[in-house]
Amino acid sequence: MVELPEAVDVVNIGLPLFESALRSQGQPVIGVDWRIPGGGEPRIVAALARLLGPGTDRIDRANAEVLRRLDEGVPMLVGIDRAGAVIEGMGERDILHCGPAIAWEDMPDPLQRSVRAAVVAEGWADDVDGAGGLVEAGEVHLRPANEHRTVVPMATSIGPSAPVYVVHDEAGSSTAYSSINQGSGAVQWFGVDSDAAIDRLRFVRDKLGPVLAEALATNGPVDVFALAAQGVPMGDDVHMRVQATTNLFLRDLLPSLVRSTHAAAAEVATFLSANHLMFLNVAMAAAKSLVEWASEVPDSSIVTTMSRNGSTYGVRLAGGGDWFLAPSPPVQDALYYPGFGPETSAPDIGDSAVLELVGLGGPAAANSPAVAGFLGGRMSHAIAATRSMQRICAGESARFRLPILDNVGTPLGVDVRKVVELGITPAVNTGIIHATDGSGQVGAGVAWAPLGCFVDALLDLDRRLA
Repeated sequence: MVELPEAVDVVNIGLPLFESALRSQGQPVIGVDWRIPGGGEPRIVAALARLLGPGTDRIDRANAEVLRRLDEGVPMLVGIDRAGAVIEGMGERDILHCGPAIAWEDMPDPLQRSVRAAVVAEGWADDVDGAGGLVEAGEVHLRPANEHRTVVPMATSIGPSAPVYVVHDEAGSSTAYSSINQGSGAVQWFGVDSDAAIDRLRFVRDKLGPVLAEALATNGPVDVFALAAQGVPMGDDVHMRVQATTNLFLRDLLPSLVRSTHAAAAEVATFLSANHLMFLNVAMAAAKSLVEWASEVPDSSIVTTMSRNGSTYGVRLAGGGDWFLAPSPPVQDALYYPGFGPETSAPDIGDSAVLELVGLGGPAAANSPAVAGFLGGRMSHAIAATRSMQRICAGESARFRLPILDNVGTPLGVDVRKVVELGITPAVNTGIIHATDGSGQVGAGVAWAPLGCFVDALLDLDRRLA
C-alpha cells in the first residue's frame, strides 16, 4: 500500500481557478501564467510557427535595429512653431485629431466636441454649432495626426494656428510634433467645447506658445529623454505621472522664462506653476520622433504605432505602414472621481500610447507609486504591470532605469509575436473622460489594449514575409 504524503508542494500551470482554490485553503502554490499560444486558433498558431521558426533570424535582425534606434536616438526639443507652418501635408483648413482615421459621424462625443472647439479657436466659426456645420459640410478636413508625424494626447485636435513642439532626432533625421498641454480642468483635450475651453486654446496659442518659444530660443535645445531618465527614478512613469519631469523641464527653462519681456510672461508663469502635466506632450513628440525612425526598418515584428480615437484602437508595425484596427476598449483598471464610473466613461482615447512603445508609461509602472494607486495600491501591483510588459517586449531600455527592480531597464519594443503568442497586450497608463456630457476628465487608470488588432498585424507580417 502506497502512503500518501502529508504535504504537497504545488506548481499550477494555467487554470488559475485551481491556484486560487489551493490558496484559499492555506496551501502553498506556485502559479505559472500559461496560455494556449494564439488561443489555439490554427491559422494563428501556423503563423506563429513560421515567424518564431524559419523567419526568426530575419525578424530578429530587423528587431535588433529597431531596438537600437528606439534606445540610441536622442530626441531634442528644438523649438515651438505654428502647426500649419511646420507639419508637412497639413492644409490651412485641416484639423488633425488623435487616433486612426475616422469619419465625423463615427467620432465619439468627446472627439467631436474637441474638433468643434478647435474650429472655433481657428476663427472659422462663431460658435460650436456653426463649427459642427462646417465639418458636416466638408469645409473642414479631418486627418489623423499620426499620419503627419504628430501625436496629441487624449481627445486633442489641432488646427493650423495651434503652436506645436518641434522635436528632432539628428541620428535618424526625423522630426515630430505635439500640441502644447492645456492643463487640467474643463479643457478641450478632455473633450470639452465650452467657451472657457476655447479661451484656453486661445491662451495657449497667443500667450503660452510665444512665451515658451522665446524661452526655448534663448535656452537652446532640450534633451527630452535625458530629463525623462531623471524623472523615472523620481516616481514618474512619464505618462500618467509627469510631475517630477515637468519640474526638471521648467527648472531648465527658468532662467530664460524670468528674462522674458513678453507682456503675458507673468500670466504664463502662473499657468506653468499649476500645470503638472506640461512635460507629457514634449515626451510624446520625442517618442514619436524615435518610432518614426524605427518604422523605416523592414521585416520587423516591433509595434511602432499604437493609438486610439475613442472608437477604434490602431497599431502599425515597423516596415509595414498599414493600420490594424479593433474597437477601443474601456479603461479597465480605473479610479473615478466621486459620482462617476464605467457607465459614464468614454473608451480609451489618444495618441499618448506612443510612450509605451519607447519604455515609458506602462513599462515604467514598477517605480511609480502613483501608478500603483490605480492597480490596487501596492507597489507589487505596479511591478506586476512592468513584468507583464517585459514578457511581450523584445529588449530593455539602456536609459530608463527602475531602482525598485535593481536598476533594470524598462521593457522596450513591443513584439507582436509575443503579444499574440501569450495573449498579453500592452498596458497603457491614461486618463478617462466623460462619454457624453462634455464635462471633461472623470478619472484615470490603466487600459489594456485589445488583442484583435495585434493578431491582424501578425497575420499581415506572416503574409509579407512569406
